[in-house]
Amino acid sequence: MQRKSYRFVVTGRVQGVFFRQSTRERAVQLGLDGWVRNRADGAVEGQVAGADAAALDAFRTWLQSGPPRAQVSDLQWTAADEPPAEGFEVRA
Repeated sequence: MQRKSYRFVVTGRVQGVFFRQSTRERAVQLGLDGWVRNRADGAVEGQVAGADAAALDAFRTWLQSGPPRAQVSDLQWTAADEPPAEGFEVRA
């Protein structure tokens, strides 16, 4: 089964609400690889990859609301060419 990879950018109240750590936990639960980090403009961006389309769909759906204290206003989700390394890391 071929792995698919996506880049994502989440905007809204997504910094200071445990968004990155919660994103990592959700990805690990779903068996996905990737990374997530805060951006200087207040958004959160990352990349995710996996072979299970249902897991990727569940992750994308989760990103649309995020953890309880987040207020997501927009999610950009685009296909990526290069898959991330194995595992899921929170970047500074």
